Amino acid sequence: MIAGSRFLTAVSAVALSAGMVTTGAGVAMLASASVAQAATVSRIEVRGGTRVSPETVRANISIVPGKPFSGADIDASVRRLYQTGYFSDVTINVAGSTLVVTVKEAQLINQVVFNGNSKIKDDKLQSIVKTKALGPYNEATVQADVQTIKDAYAATGRSDVTVEVKTAPIAEGRINLAFQINEGERTKIKDISFEGNSAYSNNRLRSVILTKESGIFSFLTRKDVYSPEKLQADEEALRQFYYNRGYADFRVVSSSADLDPATNQYNIKFVVEEGPRYDFGAINVESTVEGVNVEDLKGLVVSRQGEIYKAKDVQDTMSAISRRVAAQGYPFARVTPRGNRDFGSHTIAVDYLVDQGERAYVERIDIRGNTRTRDYVIRREFDISEGDAFNQEMIASAKRRLEALGYFSSVNISTQQGSAADRVVVVVDVQDQSTGSFGIGAGYAAGSGGGLLLEASIEEKNFLGRGQYIRLAAGRGENSKTYNLSFTEPYFLGYRLAAGFDVFKNENDFKDDDNYSYEDQGFSLRVTAPITERLSSTFRYTFTQLDYSGDQSELASPYRHVVRGSPWTRSAVSQTLTYNTLDDAQLPHGGMLASFTHEYAGLGGTSDYYKVSGKAKLYYTLNDEADIIGSLAGSAGHIFKTGSQMEVFDQFQLGNSDIRGFERNGVGPRSLKYDNAIGGTTYFTASAEATFPIPGVSRDAGFRGAIFADAGTLYGNDVPVTKDDRVVGTDASLRASVGIGLIWASPFGPLRVDYAVPIAKRDYDRVQNLKLGISSQF
Repeated sequence: MIAGSRFLTAVSAVALSAGMVTTGAGVAMLASASVAQAATVSRIEVRGGTRVSPETVRANISIVPGKPFSGADIDASVRRLYQTGYFSDVTINVAGSTLVVTVKEAQLINQVVFNGNSKIKDDKLQSIVKTKALGPYNEATVQADVQTIKDAYAATGRSDVTVEVKTAPIAEGRINLAFQINEGERTKIKDISFEGNSAYSNNRLRSVILTKESGIFSFLTRKDVYSPEKLQADEEALRQFYYNRGYADFRVVSSSADLDPATNQYNIKFVVEEGPRYDFGAINVESTVEGVNVEDLKGLVVSRQGEIYKAKDVQDTMSAISRRVAAQGYPFARVTPRGNRDFGSHTIAVDYLVDQGERAYVERIDIRGNTRTRDYVIRREFDISEGDAFNQEMIASAKRRLEALGYFSSVNISTQQGSAADRVVVVVDVQDQSTGSFGIGAGYAAGSGGGLLLEASIEEKNFLGRGQYIRLAAGRGENSKTYNLSFTEPYFLGYRLAAGFDVFKNENDFKDDDNYSYEDQGFSLRVTAPITERLSSTFRYTFTQLDYSGDQSELASPYRHVVRGSPWTRSAVSQTLTYNTLDDAQLPHGGMLASFTHEYAGLGGTSDYYKVSGKAKLYYTLNDEADIIGSLAGSAGHIFKTGSQMEVFDQFQLGNSDIRGFERNGVGPRSLKYDNAIGGTTYFTASAEATFPIPGVSRDAGFRGAIFADAGTLYGNDVPVTKDDRVVGTDASLRASVGIGLIWASPFGPLRVDYAVPIAKRDYDRVQNLKLGISSQF
């Protein structure tokens, strides 16, 4: 403690008023505020330090010999010494012309250990606590680490965890520190119920929210972990679900989570009020900003009169108008929707008003809650930065992009008043979620080269928290091996360009049956640039090399043409346009995913052609309450020969996902002599499908059933054949199949099993009824 009498003796000419100085021992009342004659000292003496040098102490105080100082300077110096973390007690006194700084050094931590933990490993705990070996012991930091450990366990469903801190001296001024953890039992969620809902059943609403009831795979998915933050996110998910289905008056009356201590299980209940369903009434756009063309803005309106009211349509329209007006030179323009409810006809007329708005600037962007994802990964999704004009629609667009990344279980963006009236602080609250997955696929192909086919893959969408994508896959069949590695950097060179590469290798050995084998390997380089939020363009370069070996007298394979110039190579460039309006990447209920690709091969290598292809898939909700989703898909392609002849590898091949019920390369032109597919120059496919929850199975389990019908054809041939060979299947004969499927959104990734029966085929086609694999949108 600073002795008030000593300080007053040294500073005799001080006009007194109430003041306070903080010291290591406590807080002493001191009279000092209005200084008539400032105090000075000629030297600074440091006492009590053994590990920390006097020079380090002097460097961390603001008082300098020969310069005036006050009680406020002493107070600041004490705080600064504490902030170094090296001292447990600090006292500053004035003795004559000497400033005496007495310190008591904090104990040095020799080792930090964790005891009693099994659900969270030591390396994970070491990464989240701030108390480190060879650092000073700080009580405040240790207690903060205790709470951090508790929060980490709460995120796994163990909210009753207890953490004690134990220290053991090992030498003078050195201790070992242990966090003694009692993990307790994991809490579960027994029941999620709803009250007040009539338009949608409890099962349908359970499929909307993030929190799930405990099940057999809950220990992997962690979706049955309760937290107040998740409950708030579930409330918002319910609001958006209803708002986008016409229920503009919907509200969550209350939500509660009651823990049963006897079973350690939560019962969660939502009380809701749905209100009536509305359609869009008249829609208009108005502007008070001089120079803005209203008629031009009307073409940006997404919704139409008579359609079901959707809050998303209003938001999309606001964003489109805001971007257009900002691009015309009005960065502060504000778009405000005004809704006029007609309770008799249950319609909402919407007027979009464009006005100048208040001039405000972004002072800073604060990011909170991200424990794994780096700050810059979040910041780069904003089209505005510190100092830019504040635009609410750009903030909303950033929120949608952050949610679409799939890195976070919740994203909330709010604003606070900055340091001035025209300054805004943007606060981004996120919660990281698991982004890694393990996938497995399997299938069975009959005939030569067939058998059981297995593939395993590891995928990470947010590698090391940097937003990078990486996938490693390996497959094994009776006569084949496949290896694939993919990597994508979504912001190449700091721009919104997704650049990456793919490396692949396939080994096929058919020497036992057909006396040949081949190996193809290569790589591709690609970069994707966004054109709009829904349209993007991908440029790609691909190099492939194939090595063939076999009995050249028989040439009993479709690859006999390669023998003349083995190894065969392809050097090709391509561009793909992708259009994506899906409302959800995992389980779309509406929207379209389409792509168009054109490719040229002839930049060196053996192949020489120009190829065009495209595919599209449209989703539509057939029954919202029953959660039945319909989809229509189609694809087509054609190859033009630009060189002297076509190779087998250049022509199109259809996989067993294009027309289910047939093998990979099971339809299309085929060599009768060698009984092998040689591909085709043209193809068409079409598919219709409906998916639905399986009756009697909890929707939280992630299972859905499917019924489908596929049709298509692969025909044409530009590959030369020998005189004694005949190629069949060059005509456009239609193939078709019908079937059923089982889809599982498993903890390892989306898996699918299909059983299809061909209803239109040719005698030489190869049938494969059962297919196991990874589910995909195309």
